[in-house]
Amino acid sequence: MSKKKADKKKGGFVRAIKNIFVFLIACALLILLGLTGIYIYVKHDVNPRLLKEEDATALSDVDCIIILGASVKNGDTPSPMLRDRLDEGIALYKAGCAPKILMSGDHGSEYYNEVSVMKNYAIKQGVPSEDIFLDHAGFSTYESMYRARAIFGAEKVVIVTQKYHLTRAVYNAKNLGMDAYGVAAAPINYGGQTIRNIREYLAISKDFVMTFIKPEPTVLGNPISLDGSGDVTNGAD
Repeated sequence: MSKKKADKKKGGFVRAIKNIFVFLIACALLILLGLTGIYIYVKHDVNPRLLKEEDATALSDVDCIIILGASVKNGDTPSPMLRDRLDEGIALYKAGCAPKILMSGDHGSEYYNEVSVMKNYAIKQGVPSEDIFLDHAGFSTYESMYRARAIFGAEKVVIVTQKYHLTRAVYNAKNLGMDAYGVAAAPINYGGQTIRNIREYLAISKDFVMTFIKPEPTVLGNPISLDGSGDVTNGAD
């Protein structure tokens, strides 16, 4: 092969690689644009429903306060993030925001049980056991909200979690049929927040799709009335 032909072939290969690279960059930018658009839409849609504690306690006919689970330490101690969620939810309950608390978290094995740790903490803070309902299969934000409506019959709720997570939680609840509001736990820097923010940015788009197609959660079960005693949920439902 002559040098001229070899150079031409090499040039064609380089152009092909450049075209592929440009195509991939364009696809990545389109995906990023789509994710950003969804993020902005969801934030705008939910923002009026994010309340201060005093505004949430002024609401009427709230069925329950939903406290979302987070990690526990040594099997029996709420992590700082979970403790702050619990403290805010308990404060709302004591201020008369709702007559019941629904604690939703991961109880995926006998060795890991977020919700029982959450309930024990609330009882020590003076919340009556019968006013605390446990959702043992709240394996994700979407599943917690789906089950709050489908299993516990919640129609009007106030959700408690950290600010970075609250928008998605309220959006899920709202689009799964509940009149939902949110109150953020204390604004504390727990470390690793940048990673959580990136993950939340992606998770908002995921749940945007989930609330559109509405797949059933991992676990359903029999209905449990919030009008009764929460002690019926002390064991896995």
